[in-house]
Amino acid sequence: MQPRLKAGLWVRGQIAICQSELITAMVVHKGNEDAGAVLLKLNRFDAGCFIYSRVTTLDGDLGWMLVAGGPEGGRETEFACDEYWRKQIGFDRDIWVLEIEDHKSQYELDAPIVDF
Repeated sequence: MQPRLKAGLWVRGQIAICQSELITAMVVHKGNEDAGAVLLKLNRFDAGCFIYSRVTTLDGDLGWMLVAGGPEGGRETEFACDEYWRKQIGFDRDIWVLEIEDHKSQYELDAPIVDF
């Protein structure tokens, strides 16, 4: 099992990485600084909009699970993603939501996408 960064520190680190690559990133909802769950809204505009949830695999490694959105571009997909994270906040106010607007598809997730 890998050591884990606190949620707030991880989010601020991702924003700094995006800024260095001239990618727009913003906190849409601030969660628990230490242990809040993290949702990542990755908006690639014409290439789609996606919501990933940070998860722990059965081996104890970090991964990302696609929970909303898809490769279809357009406002409807983005609206569906926004509806998803808003609904999740209704269940758990400690969730972080980080939105990344990545027109050029440069941003890379820091862990593999997993499917349970």
